Amino acid sequence: MAVKLKIKKGDNVKVIAGDDKGKTGKVLAVYPKTLKVVVEGCKIAKKAIKPSDKNPNGGFINKEMPMDISNVAKIQE
Repeated sequence: MAVKLKIKKGDNVKVIAGDDKGKTGKVLAVYPKTLKVVVEGCKIAKKAIKPSDKNPNGGFINKEMPMDISNVAKIQE
């Protein structure tokens, strides 16, 4: 059964709980099955990447990770 969410991709939200509390950002992705969202500039993690054609040296990149949808609130524009 599908869950109706009030937050959609492209909405501006404010983080109301967690390490990034108080930050605002745009929603980049919504995952309704796990009730998670990815917010621009919040919950940044350092990810190791293998060498490839695109990145021949490999190394680390900063990536936004999903956070629970209950930790964000939609901002009125």
